[in-house]
Amino acid sequence: MSRALSTILLLMASNTFMTIAWYGHLRFKDISFLKNAGMVTTILISWGIALLEYSLMVPANKLGSSINGGPFNMWQLKLTQEIVSISIFVIFTLIFFKTETLRWNHLIGFIFLLGAIYFFFKK
Repeated sequence: MSRALSTILLLMASNTFMTIAWYGHLRFKDISFLKNAGMVTTILISWGIALLEYSLMVPANKLGSSINGGPFNMWQLKLTQEIVSISIFVIFTLIFFKTETLRWNHLIGFIFLLGAIYFFFKK
């Protein structure tokens, strides 16, 4: 598997855990054994999930960085991470938060992000 693909797959897995750590607790009210979790418990659970996220993010950055022979310079690596992060967030939100709607202005924002990708990767 190429370093670029490995990096992107690790970023996707990492950002899935990150999104769950940051926003998953908003659904604790729907999980019987977590619905009465206090702030400290919520933080500790989120930190545990974030540990998994970091365990994937660090190798993704190390593998993908041109500093270590990877295919992406720092600018490209960061933008790739942000695009993956937003994409995972959109999927997560549409699946787990039915009250949120993807609107036309969000789609326009994604089009601008595609423009950012073009300019960040332009030689």
